[in-house]
Amino acid sequence: MTTWTISTLERTLADGGVTVAHWRCTAVDGDYSASSYGTCGFSPDPSDPSFVAYDSLTETDVLQWCWDNGVDRDATEASLTANIESQKNPVSGSGVPW
Repeated sequence: MTTWTISTLERTLADGGVTVAHWRCTAVDGDYSASSYGTCGFSPDPSDPSFVAYDSLTETDVLQWCWDNGVDRDATEASLTANIESQKNPVSGSGVPW
């Protein structure tokens, strides 16, 4: 199961325009998990008819902005899936034999 969340937003107080979104994607498969964290920047224009101020946003809105502005949803999820598969089937190890 993969879950996307927005952990915090940075905004301009004067107009409520969001300038940075901090996102996290977490994948869980049984006892195994992997996550990725990143940021996505925006240049809000309050005069644009599609402008949405901070107080009116939903997490779904902001996640879609991230995916529309360079966060590759499919590649991120594929990377986490590969990470979990390597946890399930490791090819190397560490430690000492005693």
